[in-house]
Amino acid sequence: MKRALVTGAGGFIGSHLVEALVREGWEVRALLRYTSEGGRGWLRDVPPQIQEAIEFTHGDVRDADIVTRAARKCRRIYHLAALIGIPYSYETPSAYVQTNIVGTLNMLNAARGLGDELERFVHTSTSECYGTALSVPISESHPLQAQSPYAASKISADKIAESFHRSFGLRVATVRPFNVFGPRQSMRAVIPTIVAQCLGADVVKIGNLAVTRDFTFVADTVKGFLATGDTAAAEGRVINIGTGREHAIRDVYEAVCRIVGRRPPLEVEDSRVRPPTSEVERLIADTSLAQNLTGWSAGHTFEDGLARTIAWIESNLQSFRSAEYHV
Repeated sequence: MKRALVTGAGGFIGSHLVEALVREGWEVRALLRYTSEGGRGWLRDVPPQIQEAIEFTHGDVRDADIVTRAARKCRRIYHLAALIGIPYSYETPSAYVQTNIVGTLNMLNAARGLGDELERFVHTSTSECYGTALSVPISESHPLQAQSPYAASKISADKIAESFHRSFGLRVATVRPFNVFGPRQSMRAVIPTIVAQCLGADVVKIGNLAVTRDFTFVADTVKGFLATGDTAAAEGRVINIGTGREHAIRDVYEAVCRIVGRRPPLEVEDSRVRPPTSEVERLIADTSLAQNLTGWSAGHTFEDGLARTIAWIESNLQSFRSAEYHV
């Protein structure tokens, strides 16, 4: 048996991960957030032969019974389901506690019930857990700083995952991606926001232009998930997935303009700016642990990933839509 459960399977990263797992010969059970339409999120866009190989199940990670059933007979669990929109976390922090913390606890309990049947539980963190860099590049030993309710919920989830490894011997490995981008990402994220506006708007409205981020193309991030799942030595560890290079948001805007051949004027929109003490000013990954432990490293340049992303958004502009929840 080679069956993997992916939560958040219909989301941006999740859909790419499901597709990669199927191509590697895994039987994939995709846990999708229930809607009355029975939607499949971005998995609706994967090739038909990939969809035919997926077992679709609908539910919510906040429901312990649902996730326990979803986890049955799974050799690996990749837990990606989360509320991820930082601005929305200022409005409803309790929703982030329920989905990101309680939902993770439910998944860990379900995994624990599998006993030795479970080979690996790969938990998804975020570079937002580090807050503004106190030193660069940021290694896994960097202090954790909750500069938004979203970050606080993810730090808590990470620590619960760590506790299940230390207390119960659960085979947990935590992947901490830096800023992922690529096809299927929602307009909530900064790169799709810039691209969509550069393609057709008269003005590009954006938030803080000076902050820097370590942008990682989604195909590389997915390979990081797979490498972590393949590596027994990753158990009990947190592993950064990034490029080790940083880009200011203003520079991203300039790069997009060069590729699309348009340069609409830039305008800072106050509603897109975080509260001053909540803004994460700088993120850049130290990826030496990932390289040494799993052999993983990013294979795409920022420019190549950006060009692929722009091409996808341009061809899907009419149907492009926002999604806060990893379905």
